Amino acid sequence: MQNFQKVHSFVMKKFFINSLLLFILVFANVIDIEGQSSIRNQRRQQSTQVKTPTTQRKAAAEAIQPQRPVVEDDNQPESSVQQPQPDALDRRARLLQQQQSQSKRQNDLTERARIRNEENSREPQHIVWLREIYRVINLDSANNAALKFPVRPVGDRVNLFSLIFGLMLENKLEVYNYEADREVDLSESGRAKIEDILQKNQIPFTVSGSGDSQTFSVDEIDVPSGDVTEYLIKEGWYFDGATGAFNSQVIAICPTIVSIDYNDNTTHKTNFCWIPYETLRPYLQRTMLMTSDFNNALTYTLDDFFAKKMYHGNIIKTVNMKNLTLAQQVGSEPDALQRAQDSIEYQLQGFEKRLWVQPDTLKATAQKGKKTSSKSAAVKSDKTAAKTAKPKVEKSSEGTRSVRRKK
Repeated sequence: MQNFQKVHSFVMKKFFINSLLLFILVFANVIDIEGQSSIRNQRRQQSTQVKTPTTQRKAAAEAIQPQRPVVEDDNQPESSVQQPQPDALDRRARLLQQQQSQSKRQNDLTERARIRNEENSREPQHIVWLREIYRVINLDSANNAALKFPVRPVGDRVNLFSLIFGLMLENKLEVYNYEADREVDLSESGRAKIEDILQKNQIPFTVSGSGDSQTFSVDEIDVPSGDVTEYLIKEGWYFDGATGAFNSQVIAICPTIVSIDYNDNTTHKTNFCWIPYETLRPYLQRTMLMTSDFNNALTYTLDDFFAKKMYHGNIIKTVNMKNLTLAQQVGSEPDALQRAQDSIEYQLQGFEKRLWVQPDTLKATAQKGKKTSSKSAAVKSDKTAAKTAKPKVEKSSEGTRSVRRKK
């Protein structure tokens, strides 16, 4: 009987151990099957997310397309239902890509540079008066020489065009077409391609990458930095009614390549392209320049040079309804142009002076000061007259007798 019990307990223990091992194996197989299925699902999702550029544009357009309520009409055939046009979808897709590219350019900046740029680029909130002016900045002038030198980069020092050209090749700037006798168009319709700008100016280049990561390469000898001797800028003089500030800011910059044809000794000017100043400002704030031959310390940035109006330029046009230049309005004679330019400068200065009314207390103080000065002048004149020399009394030529009294 005891032997039977021992055998029975041994069999039960072995059966229990085998059952436990079998359960563990089954559970491990189930977990392995679930893991493999989840991996296959992830791979399937990743494969479905890979799309062509056309599919990405359509998906982006559908994402930003507003949903319209569906109105059911039994009498209206299915073919008459209006569908979104392909052009509208492309425009929405381009708008989304532009916003993404702008955000990517902002991410290239450091946090400190981005915050400083946002503070400096805050547009006036309530403009009640505005006058837009076009100026030509001649780099041969001593006031503007800081924008031209060094012609070739020397260490960390670069001139304005070398900075602009390098940023263009890295596809970090937005460039716009220059069209003669037309206003600056900084909208999407006026946007230009960098390869078109390079081809128009006959600059050889090579392309690498595609899309937003596309970059261009140009040999240093082909960079026309020394030929850029002028800049065309657009200024905006405004009065902000919210802050009561009268100020000006640069809206856009256009480098001008000046070349000489030695066959007939003629000068040709080619305007490169328009660059919005706000997209260029973060890089100007980090570029130092030398502004004096006597002080070689780099104490100003390129943004300071424009913000503090350290440049000098001649006015060639003001925005007007007829879109005429000064030469078209007053003629091309130098004296007439100079008078027109001086008149515009005086108008800007006079407008700023007329903004503020002089208080009566200041007027009374000024009149009192005039009276006091007149009185002091009169007293001074009287004192001067009193100090004039009196005529001397002539002495007699006769001898003087000494009379002694007799005692």
